[in-house]
Amino acid sequence: MLTCTGVSFAHGSNDGQKGMGLIMLILIGVLPGIYAINPTVSQTTMTKIVADSKAVQPIIDAKVTNGAATSAQDAETALSDFLKSGAKANGSTFAALSYENTQIGQIVAKAPTPDQLTDADRRDLRTKTYLVGESIGKFIKGGKAFTDKAQAATLTTYKKELDGITKFIPVWVKFMVALCLGIGTMIGWKRIVVTIGEKIGKSHLTYGQGASAEIVTWATIQGADILGLPVSTTHILSSGVAGTMAANRSGLQTETLRNILLAWVLTVPATVFLGAGLFGAAFYVVFDLFGAR
Repeated sequence: MLTCTGVSFAHGSNDGQKGMGLIMLILIGVLPGIYAINPTVSQTTMTKIVADSKAVQPIIDAKVTNGAATSAQDAETALSDFLKSGAKANGSTFAALSYENTQIGQIVAKAPTPDQLTDADRRDLRTKTYLVGESIGKFIKGGKAFTDKAQAATLTTYKKELDGITKFIPVWVKFMVALCLGIGTMIGWKRIVVTIGEKIGKSHLTYGQGASAEIVTWATIQGADILGLPVSTTHILSSGVAGTMAANRSGLQTETLRNILLAWVLTVPATVFLGAGLFGAAFYVVFDLFGAR
């Protein structure tokens, strides 16, 4: 019961992120006036962001090349390019960071609470907050741009404040996803349990084998959750069960293992092609048939 509870907790903390992420994408896309930025941000936090934006401005400006200037569109493009994998900062990066950070302070200063911002300001603030926060994070992680420890600490604190604006999930979304995971497990548990418990090894699981496999699964998934890595509970648990069967010399059912392996190998390319096909079909219907340009 203890190890099963651990697996359940770890599974919810990791696998639940997919559901929460999808729901937040829908909410931000459909209701940007409410969910583009965190609606629960307090007036105190908004005031502090304005003050800290001004505090970090000299730190950023010190890195700007003399005479460097940028526009709104160029700044967004420069920071977006910088955030790409493997990209490095160039002459326009710090100028763009300085410009976008100034804009954040000006937008937040317009209203004491998020609900008093216009929809356009909300969308603009979300974009700029993401670009500035992630760019600062990349600079801090690199460890070369801001070597002064005090400055790095100030920037890190500011980044956390910016993350609080965009990286949020309402409590009701968490409860809804947890409820759906629980109901789904109650309805569809039998097929998975029979496969893992009876069809991987040539003999049924013993209590010791089950506990051992679940401890490994619990630790692996929880570690992945802490590190922010997506993993599959069934993949890890079935591998753990196979390991206990091999260690106990109980024998393995090769047909089941072959089917599981094929599912692992084929899932990613199948979903890639399916997603691309559905998007292409929807794009054709909306833009070519209906001419929605």
